[in-house]
Amino acid sequence: MSFFKKRKGKPLITSHNHNKEEDPQKLFPSIEDNIKYICDAFYNTDDLKMRDVTFHEQHGKLIYLETMADEKEIQRSFLVPLAEAEKGKSIKDLITSTESNISTRLNEVVSALLTGNCALFFEGAPDVFLFNTFQVNVRTPEEPDNEKVVRGSHEGFVEKLDVNINLLRERVKNPRLTIKYIKLGRETNTNVAIIFMSGLANPSVVEEVQKRIESISTDMIFSPGYIEECIEDHPFSPFQQILFTERPDRAEAHLMEGRVAIMSEGSSDLSVVPVTFFSFFQTPDDYNIRLYTGSVFRLLRLLSFWGSLLLPPTYIAVVGFHFEIIPYDLVTLVKSSIENIPFPPFFEALVMAITIELIREAGIRLPSPIGETIGIVGGLIIGDAVVNAGLVSNMMVIVIALTAIMSFCLPSYEMGNTVRVLSLPVMIGAATLGFVGIVFALMIIIIHMCKLDSFGSPYIAPLAPLHVKELKDAIVRFPIWTLNRRPKDVQAQKPVRQKASREWGKNDR
Repeated sequence: MSFFKKRKGKPLITSHNHNKEEDPQKLFPSIEDNIKYICDAFYNTDDLKMRDVTFHEQHGKLIYLETMADEKEIQRSFLVPLAEAEKGKSIKDLITSTESNISTRLNEVVSALLTGNCALFFEGAPDVFLFNTFQVNVRTPEEPDNEKVVRGSHEGFVEKLDVNINLLRERVKNPRLTIKYIKLGRETNTNVAIIFMSGLANPSVVEEVQKRIESISTDMIFSPGYIEECIEDHPFSPFQQILFTERPDRAEAHLMEGRVAIMSEGSSDLSVVPVTFFSFFQTPDDYNIRLYTGSVFRLLRLLSFWGSLLLPPTYIAVVGFHFEIIPYDLVTLVKSSIENIPFPPFFEALVMAITIELIREAGIRLPSPIGETIGIVGGLIIGDAVVNAGLVSNMMVIVIALTAIMSFCLPSYEMGNTVRVLSLPVMIGAATLGFVGIVFALMIIIIHMCKLDSFGSPYIAPLAPLHVKELKDAIVRFPIWTLNRRPKDVQAQKPVRQKASREWGKNDR
């Protein structure tokens, strides 16, 4: 079944029935046949480059992955010695002098290209010559500030597209990792890469992503946000439908699920499609720590989303409409806190929410030492001042502070922005109709979420449509050895991820 029925039967790529990486194919006599074999093994990825070379009137072809090999090293260690070689000197003498290797099997050539080597073919030659030209990153990839983890990798993407693809290829040493380059921006000519696993990613999704990106007509592509607004299904929805990450390990995990990634030159963000609502609450730490701990923390993030959305409206509804549900022991405390406040609870919450956002925005824009100072000192001074002035109650300060903390617990910056935007209409509903207004607002939000999709994938899958088995890695995390199948919403070509089973430890209870 295809995501996009109108495109059914028109896949962008064709699946291969055999794995050429494992095929011990000997060299063909013809260069064209050897090049065709390698291009097919790499699924015609766009970062596979070829150059014509000539040695003593003998025609040859040089092939390499530009995201793994260093072109300056190719020039220094191979092309220059080749051009300066004396007449009568054989190519094998040149290979020996440059400390390179010789192979006779194409599967070895494919593996060598994945590790940064370049391969040299000559017409009719029984051997292929391999040169180690591995690319060394100029800038050391550092861990992203907004996606820190306790355990696992601490690498992050940078603003150089070739370096980022190099980081992915170092993790996924598989010729099925396919890169498709597209130039966007009539004036800027920004290089955009579509990254996916051939034979694993759904061809309909790959074709749809490529079609939408190619349809973008603009003078400039400034950031991934430009691409996002042009290709997402529901641009006016407050919910994020494309996942951004700066972590190679997280990108690797999504690629191996069968999803498609998009990267552009000049940005360290990688966009992932299709995704679901629960994808924004998963972090690499969930799989690097103990089972129960990871499940509890993921559940805590989900509760933080709904808590930050509902806590201020609930307080407004209780104080304004349903005062009778407050426990008797707390009535006096709450009453003394709000009785001298001249404003209604909605206005209190609105003022405090705007104040928190102002402090947060100022902390982001200012230099780091000053930003930390204004975030702590400014918050304490303003909070204490508005309470002493009688403008806001103590209870409201506590509620807004808890709401801000819960919104900061969300691992996705975009989802944190979403919950802050949605809190305003829910507070309006609470201020007008109390709990009834909250229920109406929640119904509208949930109905809207049920109608959303991301490149054909239901947004709140596996809850709607309900797939009970898929819940093993949604709200909580089951043991890794039970996650045998890829998510159904991705519709990967290979639904089975692993066939591992755990037979030991059954009597450990």
